Amino acid sequence: MPAVRLHRVAVLVLEGAKPLDVGIPAQVFTTRASMPYEVRVCGAAPGLVTGGDGLSYHVADGLDALEWAEIVFVPGYRFPDREDPPPAVVDALLGAHRRGTRLAAISTGAFALAATGLLDGRRATTHWHYTRALAEKHPLVKVDENVLFVDEGSVLTSAGAASGIDLCLHILRGDLGVAASNHAARRLVAAPYRSGGQAQYVPRSVPEPLGERFAATREWALHRLGEPLGLDALARHAGVSARTFSRRFVEDTGYTPMQWVMRARIDLARELLERSERSVEQIAADVGLGTGANLRLHFQRILGTTPSDYRRTFTKGE
Repeated sequence: MPAVRLHRVAVLVLEGAKPLDVGIPAQVFTTRASMPYEVRVCGAAPGLVTGGDGLSYHVADGLDALEWAEIVFVPGYRFPDREDPPPAVVDALLGAHRRGTRLAAISTGAFALAATGLLDGRRATTHWHYTRALAEKHPLVKVDENVLFVDEGSVLTSAGAASGIDLCLHILRGDLGVAASNHAARRLVAAPYRSGGQAQYVPRSVPEPLGERFAATREWALHRLGEPLGLDALARHAGVSARTFSRRFVEDTGYTPMQWVMRARIDLARELLERSERSVEQIAADVGLGTGANLRLHFQRILGTTPSDYRRTFTKGE
């Protein structure tokens, strides 16, 4: 068998880097049999980088790692609104972007990307505590404080540290498919999918028992995607009215209940396309969409491709 090509990931550690933000991409993409990635942790120069929260980092690589990488993560760092990263860092990020490298910021790492001008005119997010500062410091950036992450193609940003996991899993889904992303989520004991459009925090308190019921209802639904799942059935399982369930569900997930069910069905279809030889018609029945035509319709609408083309994308290397 031909050797598996490793995707190249650089984690750029800036002065004051937050330890959890540094660790997330390093751990998610660490090289292992199930994860064809190679990770290098780098800084503005090789050697010791003073981090935040009492930790420092000894990095083996300098900015030349950005020339090697296919995706560069910029973890959050302390006091991002005080001054921009060194010019050499800004130039290296711009050079990487010109070469087609994806740039992904975790939390306040968005300030480093904003300093390059690459976020001008684009949507972006950062930790909710710094969204106003980002908007004031970089007024051309379309700052969205009500999302977990934003994917603008070549530049991606995320909110606080936990949403960095969501961003990494989102990237994994695009690179390797749903099965690999779900496998990584299980390894991390993380939610396999939280939509980028989900709010960073709920603006008012939600009673804990209600939250537990809704989590149980989502889990219940995931095991019954092949069956009819209407709003009334979901609300009945949650023990609330359909109107209350629908309103609170949007607050919790960023989707209406039926949008969430449809995306769950499409995600299951993606995994079956990746890992089985079942026909499109059989998969459509398995995931509760009835016919292949219905599956193709929703697959195209949500993912912009066909089930057959999607399957070819994830089997061409086999």
